[in-house]
Amino acid sequence: MSIKDRLNQPEDLLLAMAFIMPLIFSVWMVLLNNFVIEKASFTGKEIGILQSLREIPGFLAFTVIYLLLFIKEQKLAIISLAVTAIGVIMTGFFPSVLGLYLTTVIMSIGFHYFETVNQSLTMQWIDKDKTAYFLGRLLSVKSAASLLAFSSIWLIMEKFSWSYQSTYALFGLLGLVLTICLAFSFKEFPVKVEQEKRLILRKRYWLFYALTFFSGARRQIFTVFAGFLMVEKFGYSVADISALFLINYVFNWLFAAKIGKLIGIIGERRVLKFEYIGLITIFIAYGFVENSTIAASLYVIDHLFFALAIAIKTYFQKIAKPEDLASSAGVSFSINHIAAVVIPALLGLVWIYNPSWVFYIGAGFACCSLILSHLIPCQPREGVEFRYQETS
Repeated sequence: MSIKDRLNQPEDLLLAMAFIMPLIFSVWMVLLNNFVIEKASFTGKEIGILQSLREIPGFLAFTVIYLLLFIKEQKLAIISLAVTAIGVIMTGFFPSVLGLYLTTVIMSIGFHYFETVNQSLTMQWIDKDKTAYFLGRLLSVKSAASLLAFSSIWLIMEKFSWSYQSTYALFGLLGLVLTICLAFSFKEFPVKVEQEKRLILRKRYWLFYALTFFSGARRQIFTVFAGFLMVEKFGYSVADISALFLINYVFNWLFAAKIGKLIGIIGERRVLKFEYIGLITIFIAYGFVENSTIAASLYVIDHLFFALAIAIKTYFQKIAKPEDLASSAGVSFSINHIAAVVIPALLGLVWIYNPSWVFYIGAGFACCSLILSHLIPCQPREGVEFRYQETS
């Protein structure tokens, strides 16, 4: 397929955007714990507050539906990508508590609006029978971008001794330039089904909402505190953290598309049950770990389970009305972040008292998800949103 033909394919726009976002966000994420500890003297309290602030735009993701009254989803995705890049550029220039809070919110607004709209576009543009495999491809592309980011960080910071400020600025500018190129390269693609321009909360989507809520709560514990544990308790350097992320993303790069195809074969319920049982075990192990190598192994295994969460999205696409996808994407992101806004700050205080309790709470969230996963039907579809409807 020629380059001109690819610029006429919405799938390729999704893949291109999926490459740019992790290229810039991964840099922000992998440097964060070392940056805030070394340059701003953060403790568990400050990192918890920062992560809670980061999740406020995610909680407010439902407001994207109001922006869609004035701007098309495709254009909003591009603008949000650019805002994320600008936030990353600014991060290194404000190495203080308040400065980091401010730049984090700017970056997060772009990130969460992009992820909301991108999810909606994917559900609209990709056929249901191809979605799981395509989401796996997206994860592979994201992982390739992250691998490039992490290896570049190791090279320029370890070998050439670049500063945090220069590294953040380099990747933020690169992301901004690539985003501008996308804006001028791809045509505007037509909408298959006109989307609702109002907030929608449907009673029949309750299981999806519940799974999304506990997924957000559980993910925060990994995102915020698992990495912080590596740096604070075991003294991992930027190079060490980058190496862990490299291992994580090599796996996703190689196997995410295959995992997506597997979900399409064996079904969402079985996949999610396996994920939650694994996460319960991992979180309990985090609470007991005293060896840095074992902790690193848990960190890698923990991340590997994230690819299985594709099943929540494919489950929803199968049960949702096509016109609900844009509105529901915003609502689901807000539900995902209800706990995310509160949990980092509250568990930051728990961390000060006993870090192990943070991970035991995470195991409790995973138990709730496991119980809910038993309610997913074998063949979800409109009218069969949860298990016991299949026999009614």
